[in-house]
Amino acid sequence: MESKLRTIAKAITWQVLGLAMTGGLAWFHTGSMLTALSFALTTAASGLAFFIVHERLWARVRWGIGARRA
Repeated sequence: MESKLRTIAKAITWQVLGLAMTGGLAWFHTGSMLTALSFALTTAASGLAFFIVHERLWARVRWGIGARRA
């Protein structure tokens, strides 16, 4: 199982990429930098929280992990 710190670091780097993409797309569609930034930050914050919960829950699932039988 990976550490909580590693899970958080992965979530943050993923959200930075998502923030840039979402912000760019929102700006393209709305023409408003403020609206784009607000939308991107809101989705990044919620996505970060849900990603961390999702990863920690999956860390408890043993399905698909372990030694293979011969």
